[in-house]
Amino acid sequence: MKKVLLIFLLCFSSQQLLFAQDFAGSEVRLNFLNLIALGKVELGYEKFIAKDQSVGVELHLNDRFAYRSTGSDRNFSASSIQLSYQFYFAGEEDHRLFLFPFFKYRFGEFSEPAGVTNLNSGFIGLGGGYKWAFNDKFAFGPFASIARGFSEEVQDRFSAIEFNFGFTVGLRF
Repeated sequence: MKKVLLIFLLCFSSQQLLFAQDFAGSEVRLNFLNLIALGKVELGYEKFIAKDQSVGVELHLNDRFAYRSTGSDRNFSASSIQLSYQFYFAGEEDHRLFLFPFFKYRFGEFSEPAGVTNLNSGFIGLGGGYKWAFNDKFAFGPFASIARGFSEEVQDRFSAIEFNFGFTVGLRF
């Protein structure tokens, strides 16, 4: 857990140095839907580098592969970090469509009576969504993404393709 927080803080601080200009500010967000449905915490930070572009980093705690359920004998013990670049288009200043290519790295394991699956793997994906912003202080909206994983061990147990969707709620500053 300490490694996860350290990686998140390093990404956050290096991103602050690289993009010191403040075009439209920053946003901190939470995937509200997955928190309620799965207990998966997806915290994100987005730094706008232009009116229609931003870079983001997300920390996923209690991560799981797609929407697989767990029971008393099956358990995900994983976290991940995701880096993305958002492109906003087709809309007004306060509500827009967006696309985001991303790289995600998950580390941890999945245990079940049949054995343990090492979930350490990288993913490359593409997502999109719609975001509403109010007074440039509060933002929310739905999103969906699809990614391709590059671990044979994970593919043997699950799939090479992973879907994610949610509804984020964010605060801009």
